[in-house]
Amino acid sequence: MTTTLHDCRALDAQDPLRSLRDLFHLPEGTIYLDGNSLGVMPRATPARVADVVTREWGTDLIQSWNKNGWFAMPQKVGDKIARLIGAAPGTVVATDSTSINLFKVLSAALNLSTADHPQRKRIVSERSNFPTDLYIAEALCKERGFDLVLVEPEEIAAALTSEVAVLMLTHVNYRTGAMHDMPTVTAAAHAAGALMLWDLAHSAGAVPVDLTGAGADYAVGCGYKYLNGGPGAPAFVWVNPRHTDRFWQPLAGWWGHATPFAFTPDYQPAPGITRYQCGTQPMISLAALECGVDTLLATESVGGMAALRTKSLALTDLFISLVDERCQGHGIGLATPLSHAQRGSQVCLTKDEGAYAIVQALIARGVVGDYRAGDPSTGSGRTGAKDILRFGFTPLYIGFEDVWHSVEHLKQVLDSGEWQRAEFNQKHAVT
Repeated sequence: MTTTLHDCRALDAQDPLRSLRDLFHLPEGTIYLDGNSLGVMPRATPARVADVVTREWGTDLIQSWNKNGWFAMPQKVGDKIARLIGAAPGTVVATDSTSINLFKVLSAALNLSTADHPQRKRIVSERSNFPTDLYIAEALCKERGFDLVLVEPEEIAAALTSEVAVLMLTHVNYRTGAMHDMPTVTAAAHAAGALMLWDLAHSAGAVPVDLTGAGADYAVGCGYKYLNGGPGAPAFVWVNPRHTDRFWQPLAGWWGHATPFAFTPDYQPAPGITRYQCGTQPMISLAALECGVDTLLATESVGGMAALRTKSLALTDLFISLVDERCQGHGIGLATPLSHAQRGSQVCLTKDEGAYAIVQALIARGVVGDYRAGDPSTGSGRTGAKDILRFGFTPLYIGFEDVWHSVEHLKQVLDSGEWQRAEFNQKHAVT
């Protein structure tokens, strides 16, 4: 039975998360389906950032490291993120970028593996993993004489040989929205004697994650996507407590020192996750990130991540169903798994031609998604060389009526051929 606009409005009326939309600044007339790339600004952020700038920096100046809690901010925000990813207090720190944090934990993981199993000289990852992860791994492999082996998702189990030191995966694939079974994959890596490193860039704040329950070894994640921390927000890093104190991380800066204000000439790593800091931390950015994380924690009174997940699946189910019903005959395919257990909080459509222009035409109408070019090197993956129209569904501020209108706009763009206009086919630097 076809879902109507009236049906969608009825779903919104009974949505327990509906009031949380008021926590965000949403431009009038915009349906924002790109929170998987850059989250919406929380309403609390401008005032909080202004307070850090004008009072904490402008008036209190250097006293703010103690008076306003600046020094402890990375751990404070890290503990809040921990509540979203199944981590214990004191095991997460908000710091640096995802790429830098990945370099830290992958280096530490290779040190740990080499100490225990010197014959293991291989990192395994998914061929369609986010490129920065592969670049960091490639650089470390060249430096240390390791091999980076890239496989399709269905080949991961077979790739876990006695030569593998680390299995490095992104929990939710950025191109397709396909989600790995974290406990099962982690257990398979451990059974093969390998360490498990997860990138949670498209998971934290989007899907339930339980790093502790899965027994993972290392994890990193992004602060500016579903955590709504703003462009270039600090990322986060988690290390299983059983590993934290065994090795230094390679960027042994003074903020990771056991007594940074003792100013000793030799490095003495701090105990626990604090050693995964490097240099002086960005207080303005951390304050903005905390506002973003607080929007996720506001869901704890109405079901937390479980409630978000329920709505996310309902939104993506509806979008997939409406596209299938209303956009037939235009060569639109689906890259995202239909199975709930294998789907993140995004839907990726494929198109042989015109995907970029279609996205641009939608943006001009106020429906903001994004585009990812096809990659012929992905082999037998779900998308291959096909281009992708990518739509993220953030349950905090996306409603069912938004989904209905977004598909209606997509139908109109396709039916009219509007996407073929010249202005929609001019590629921008950022796609």
